[in-house]
Amino acid sequence: MNKRHQVVIVGGGPVGIALAVDLGQRGISCVVVERRTEPQRIPKGQNLTQRAMEHFYSWGVADKVRAARMLPPEYPMSGIVSYRNLNNEYWYAPPLREIVNPYYFQKNERLPQYLVEYALREKMAQLGNIESRFGWKAETIEQHAGGARVAIAEEGGAANEMLEAEYVVGCDGGNSTVRRQIGIERSGADFNELMVLALFRSRELHEKLKRFPPRSTYRVLHPELKGYWQFFGRVDVGESWFFHSPVPADTTRDNYDFHALLQSAAGFPFACDFDYVGFWDLRIAVAEKYQEGRVFIAGDAAHSHPPYGGYGLNNGLDDVANLGWKLAATLNGWGSAALLPTYTEERRPIFKETAEDFIESGIQKDAAFLARHNPEKDRADFEKAWKEHSTGAAPRVMTYEPHYQGSPIVFGPTYGVSSARGSHTFKARAGHHLPPQTLSSGRNVFEELGRDFTLLAFDGADQTVAAFAKASHTLGVPLKIVRDSYQDGRTAYETKLILVRPDRYIAWTSDRAPDDAAAVVAKAVGRA
Repeated sequence: MNKRHQVVIVGGGPVGIALAVDLGQRGISCVVVERRTEPQRIPKGQNLTQRAMEHFYSWGVADKVRAARMLPPEYPMSGIVSYRNLNNEYWYAPPLREIVNPYYFQKNERLPQYLVEYALREKMAQLGNIESRFGWKAETIEQHAGGARVAIAEEGGAANEMLEAEYVVGCDGGNSTVRRQIGIERSGADFNELMVLALFRSRELHEKLKRFPPRSTYRVLHPELKGYWQFFGRVDVGESWFFHSPVPADTTRDNYDFHALLQSAAGFPFACDFDYVGFWDLRIAVAEKYQEGRVFIAGDAAHSHPPYGGYGLNNGLDDVANLGWKLAATLNGWGSAALLPTYTEERRPIFKETAEDFIESGIQKDAAFLARHNPEKDRADFEKAWKEHSTGAAPRVMTYEPHYQGSPIVFGPTYGVSSARGSHTFKARAGHHLPPQTLSSGRNVFEELGRDFTLLAFDGADQTVAAFAKASHTLGVPLKIVRDSYQDGRTAYETKLILVRPDRYIAWTSDRAPDDAAAVVAKAVGRA
């Protein structure tokens, strides 16, 4: 007998479970199919952005995620950048994501991905409309006019079942079975570099790195690596570490001296014990589209890249926040058939630019810097260039501001495009993330936002508010109205009326009542 759900989610890592939590809290029945019974205890995906923490807040797990943090607050998320090795005289400690904390309701955070996954699993278990199939794998995905089918099999067992659903979402990683079976191609840069990931324990390394201010990560720029990083990261304070580095293409666990590699990157000898050694290929891959009929892909299934800058998990969680409300709106009848395609239209340009303009270009710029400047050949030139290099990090953080200005469901500028590149400001702009502000009650506006759409009306006329209430009721679109004065910090929005989407992006702004409130709401849900 086939079992039917509204959504089948293939892949139960943090992205898949987050999507189940998001949909479950919106009243959608889901099943998560995941071959692993427990999270993989490898400390990847550690650098959580402010937006990611806002998602966790909306899902009710932000406090639990922060409580799982393994590094104390005095170890900030930013890191050290050093020339040649960590014992070199040339190093700097750039400000990174924490410099944009004021523009978000939640501060950024750092902890291993598997601890995030545990927090999400616990939340998912509390939702009665979510079924989990840990220890099962998806074998075939088929779709038809009325829905889709996923054949699943028990991992290491003989049991088989068929799951029926309205929609299927593949959150099953870079080698996605879902993506391959629905025929979505990927493209991107392949750097032809084999990378090692080593997990090790060393109290001696911790002691020797006390030459630096407390930091979470340590990046080495070596001329021979042509812009590719050697990268130490703390898992805790005092002992546990991870390390990434390019290695020769024929490297195996048995034919290479990884301890010597660590000591070379550090610039001094130290004792260590290895817990894990694995490999990955340095490449960027972006799917040509994120939807085929009733099947979607999200997270690494849609876009994968090296762990440079911590964009992977964060982008996957942004995928969830974008896709979740659109699937729920469609299943609940207030979203149109034109709403779901905007998932690809909004999200794909973000990661494509993230990959090209922030990851790939960063490698190229570092390579060019290392090729052009050498302290052994011209110390004065190098020191001048090194100082300029050290000041380049903050502007890159400030300009990484993903937005959907070009989306067909937001009232962006005429020639707006959806992009990873923007600017941080407290001004409310259509297509951009809503900045936080304090209401006259003393509560933050994020504490008052509804689960679905919210109209912020600052000194809004009664007839304007009534027009939006009537429009949303007529169209069946859930809308919460938050009224307050246009005073204090709220004037930084530079507008009095703001229509906020369920993913906390802005659909529309104005100082005046629209000619047709129903047309505004209709466009925001793809029913223009």
